[in-house]
Amino acid sequence: MTSPSPQLERLRVAHLNPRVPTPFSLTPDAGRCAAIAAELGISALSKLSFTGEIRAEGGDAWALTGRLRARVTQPCVLTLKPVATTLDEEIERHYSPHVATPEGDEVEMPDDTLEHLGQFIDLAAVMIEELALALPEYPRAEGASLDAAPDEPAPDTRRPFEGLDKLLRKRDEG
Repeated sequence: MTSPSPQLERLRVAHLNPRVPTPFSLTPDAGRCAAIAAELGISALSKLSFTGEIRAEGGDAWALTGRLRARVTQPCVLTLKPVATTLDEEIERHYSPHVATPEGDEVEMPDDTLEHLGQFIDLAAVMIEELALALPEYPRAEGASLDAAPDEPAPDTRRPFEGLDKLLRKRDEG
């Protein structure tokens, strides 16, 4: 087996050997990680790697298998404190020239791991998309809770305008 090509982000399908798997390894530098973090709207992306291989599958299809590892920092949805998360995801995608390309606004995709095979397989795009899908939707800092503090009564949200009439009367009287 050959060693992975470092930082090769796009693979031309016509150059892939159908008899031997093509290994890959992407490890973006700090500047690229900062750009990806900005693109995804997260606070920081301190580590990111995407490794795996692409192999022929059937007559004219290809399979990508790999592992995405990342260390991300996002703000807590309750306190806005930084929350660090370590991601370790298995990735599997299949490419076929027989998959219709999406047209229009709404397209129903029968299999979310099956994609249209074009001239290139863009490993960087797959890495960023899989990272975005793996991010926690609602990161929470340790100890952050929606419950009220024990010495503080929970606000009554059933009658949000309860005190408004008192305020309006005070204003009219004064």
